[in-house]
Amino acid sequence: MCVRPFALLGTEEDSALSKSLAQLENLCKQLYETTDTTTRLQAEKALVEFTNSPDCLSKCQLLLERGSSSYSQLLAATCLTKLVSRTNNPLPLEQRIDIRNYVLNYLATRPKLATFVTQALIQLYARITKLGWFDCQKDDYVFRNAITDVTRFLQDSVEYCIIGVTILSQLTNEINQADTTHPLTKHRKIASSFRDSSLFDIFTLSCNLLKQASGKNLNLNDESQHGLLMQLLKLTHNCLNFDFIGTSTDESSDDLCTVQIPTSWRSAFLDSSTLQLFFDLYHSIPPSFSPLVLSCLVQIASVRRSLFNNAERAKFLSHLVDGVKRILENPQSLLDPNNYHEFCRLLARLKSNYQLGELVKVENYPEVIRLIANFTVTSLQHWEFAPNSVHYLLSLWQRLAASVPYVKATEPHMLETYTPEVTKAYITSRLESVHIILSRDGLEDPLEDTGLVQQQLDQLSTIGRCEYEKTCALLVQLFDQSAQSYQELLQSASASPMDIAVQEGRLTWLVYIIGAVIGGRVSFASTDEQDAMDGELVCRVLQLMNLTDSRLAQAGNEKLELAMLSFFEQFRKIYIGDQVQKSSKLYRRLSEVLGLNDETMVLSVFIGKIITNLKYWGRCEPITSKTLQLLNDLSIGYPFPSRKLVKLSAVQFMLNNHTSEHFSFLGINNQSNLTDMRCRTTFYTALGRLLMVDLGEDEDQYEQFMLPLTAAFEAVAQMFSTNSFNEQEAKRTLVGLVRDLRGIAFAFNAKTSFMMLFEWIYPSYMPILQRAIELWYHDPACTTPVLKLMAELVHNRSQRLQFDVSSPNGILLFRETSKMITMYGNRILTLGEVPKDQVYALKLKGISICFSMLKAALSGSYVNFGVFRLYGDDALDNALQTFIKLLLSIPHSDLLDYPKLSQSYYSLLEVLTQDHMNFIASLEPHVIMYILSSISEGLTALDTMVCTGCCSCLDHIVTYLFKQLSRSTKKRTTPLNQESDRFLHIMQQHPEMIQQMLSTVLNIIIFEDCRNQWSMSRPLLGLILLNEKYFSDLRNSIVNSQPPEKQQAMHLCFENLMEGIERNLLTKNRDRFTQNLSAFRREVNDSMKNSTYGVNSNDMMS
Repeated sequence: MCVRPFALLGTEEDSALSKSLAQLENLCKQLYETTDTTTRLQAEKALVEFTNSPDCLSKCQLLLERGSSSYSQLLAATCLTKLVSRTNNPLPLEQRIDIRNYVLNYLATRPKLATFVTQALIQLYARITKLGWFDCQKDDYVFRNAITDVTRFLQDSVEYCIIGVTILSQLTNEINQADTTHPLTKHRKIASSFRDSSLFDIFTLSCNLLKQASGKNLNLNDESQHGLLMQLLKLTHNCLNFDFIGTSTDESSDDLCTVQIPTSWRSAFLDSSTLQLFFDLYHSIPPSFSPLVLSCLVQIASVRRSLFNNAERAKFLSHLVDGVKRILENPQSLLDPNNYHEFCRLLARLKSNYQLGELVKVENYPEVIRLIANFTVTSLQHWEFAPNSVHYLLSLWQRLAASVPYVKATEPHMLETYTPEVTKAYITSRLESVHIILSRDGLEDPLEDTGLVQQQLDQLSTIGRCEYEKTCALLVQLFDQSAQSYQELLQSASASPMDIAVQEGRLTWLVYIIGAVIGGRVSFASTDEQDAMDGELVCRVLQLMNLTDSRLAQAGNEKLELAMLSFFEQFRKIYIGDQVQKSSKLYRRLSEVLGLNDETMVLSVFIGKIITNLKYWGRCEPITSKTLQLLNDLSIGYPFPSRKLVKLSAVQFMLNNHTSEHFSFLGINNQSNLTDMRCRTTFYTALGRLLMVDLGEDEDQYEQFMLPLTAAFEAVAQMFSTNSFNEQEAKRTLVGLVRDLRGIAFAFNAKTSFMMLFEWIYPSYMPILQRAIELWYHDPACTTPVLKLMAELVHNRSQRLQFDVSSPNGILLFRETSKMITMYGNRILTLGEVPKDQVYALKLKGISICFSMLKAALSGSYVNFGVFRLYGDDALDNALQTFIKLLLSIPHSDLLDYPKLSQSYYSLLEVLTQDHMNFIASLEPHVIMYILSSISEGLTALDTMVCTGCCSCLDHIVTYLFKQLSRSTKKRTTPLNQESDRFLHIMQQHPEMIQQMLSTVLNIIIFEDCRNQWSMSRPLLGLILLNEKYFSDLRNSIVNSQPPEKQQAMHLCFENLMEGIERNLLTKNRDRFTQNLSAFRREVNDSMKNSTYGVNSNDMMS
């Protein structure tokens, strides 16, 4: 096949390019082969310049034609992929067709290319095909002939067949993956069209080739046949893994257990030979290929339920269960960890997609559930083999156990027999693992991974509650054995540390598991007998706690303490609070064994444990933070249990003695990091809530509580008043102090208590905070806590910032806010160039907090901002000008790349456009364009909050513009003010910005899964009224892009959209438009459902 070159060269040009060929090849060699870092970096820089050069295209062809090394061919392929992917200045259609044909011919005529070169060229073909999917030449979609393109490869030798299959596999994968450089709407349109027009044909072709391959008695010693089989399985998996309805935003998530196979694929899944093909392949091919076969089976097992009727589903499930049974009866291949992992996933899908009532009706169910139970028990006993796969087995049993109360089938489910076996296997295997881990080096202790342990315990909490009597009996027996052994070892003078460590490890697991099964209690399904069993378990844990706490002065076990805290957290959730009957048998058992007669006494045990932990474990961050979180959770329950807590002497002790003398974590330890003080905020939030219970208006009690903090502020003030002071000590004292204060400020959400705090801190101590920002603006470990405290102080949470009518405090508070923002902003901008990997920590995080602070102050409704200009006070102007300076120092990409920054920026912008539009209108043209661009980009953000905020900002701007235009056309005695006039002028000079946003909003509403339709509808009416001609053109473009038979329906949709809408933005008119838009979206979707055409969203955006 003769293919014309895609970049024609003249003779002189050819000669000049030939000279640079050697240089490019040398650079490629340096990039990929040299060990010298400097040489490699220089080569990389030169090659980046090459990819951006105007003659890159012609040089790439030269490299492919005449390049002597594989690296130069790789460079050419990757450069061409970049060229065809660019959004600005894209390559002409003719040229892209030529490149596509050239690549296919190149692959067909050069079978001995290096694998990575072949892969890069196939990637290039896939990218051209995807991005050109809607491109037409003489009414022909020129890039939709993938199956035809690869046919010649599939009819040739095995080597060529592999290339053909890889092309289809890579194309399916490429079309399934969204990229950041093109709109998501375009990706979804291409993916939907590919799904409807080509994907089933590719899947069918793949299955047929697999059937041929498996029928030919594969030569397993032939490496090329191995390669073909691998690529065919990858292609099949890519087809089944396709995102059919555009829901998978996160590939790492395994929770999307349903594969939304289109109805047109029904025939393939009703045919039992499709399912049988993969089970047969599993048994006939080497174990190294089996994981891919099982991955395909996982997807097939997850086909949406609605694809079948009841009889068809039962038949399909029967075949599936038979296949699983056959694998379990011949488990040799499962010794491979990858096979084992995929098989565990397959088992989990049995219950996530089918109901227990359906499973028990399968012919071989009793035998299959026995085999699965045996497999699970064996897997749990071999805990060190593929530990990440256990999640799927526990997930299966968790779902089975949770279904037991609801199953209506008459057939026995037999879970009462097998679930206790699974529970026992999990518990005993974890206990047996302790000694093995301690006695062997290099084995990972599962207890180190608290996240994984917690996940497994959550699953066990449901499994263990099935046949709970057996679970409790086992736990009591094992706990008593370990506790007795542990006590004897502690009393023995000759006990070895290893034996003690083993028993502590076993008890750690048992405490975790007891906490989990108590946490699995479901109130409506629980009986008095089960509550009494819970009581037996709780008594044992509390007795163990008394024993371990008595030894803390000599020694302690961190993992055991963390298990205790996990137990207390579960116990608190289930048995502390109004939701539990105090007559519960659990409390009766606690009273009999431990003398804890009521809930108040149980709470005193909680607080006693919290104080003990803070006293002895103050330097252990994991225990301290979890202990404080428990205290915080207890304090939240107002009026219960916090009222009971406050009456406890231990709580009063904490409220009166919160100093480092009693709680070492409050001390200033020069060895620790400044960020280690974060837990202090949690501590003071809890103390603040407890203090508020009985505080009322008692200023003496408040001042008594604040004494340690007053002393700390005075100490910092004293240091600042001298020329030379210990900077590290000052930083630590201040950071600890502001973290404490932020906790208190967060807790004080009532006006009376918050006013006490405000009058304590202002004006006495505010200058110290300002001075800290001035001194240490470059150190985020200091500035972040100070800025966060200020942001909390100006936040009018629960209307706590309500000053008296004669009080100037609201204005004075805003002055301090403005002063801090201005001081921090002006200084942080002097940092100069900050490395990309440090830019958020050093600069953007502080800026983000400043934005949040300003937003809270502007929207707090405790300051009349008109007063500032009236009396010549520049506090408001300074704050707003600093905001603009900070904003302009941030690239657009960063605004959306950092979620906290984008949320604080867009929420601040929403307030500014709502209440300070005159300020926005007075800005320089380039600043206005920057803000409008940021809104335009935010409209397509994945974060719904950001997108909704942008809609609101745009609505305020459009409404302001519309009002000003309406006023300018009326004969008025008062002319428009200067700012409004200038803003109108700027908008008239740059209509494309507003027009683009009109396109974007309409595009999202028509083509995307628009989750905030109401928000999108609000600015749309204003955009249409401001750009009526452009909207008319856009409408015609959309109508004309439909197939001829659909154009009338689409035209009618647009007519109905504007029916009854007047040329104003009054609320009644807007509401009418929002209703029309809902109907419009429904009608358009119905109209386009069966259309493979539709408007190319890229055309709309242009």
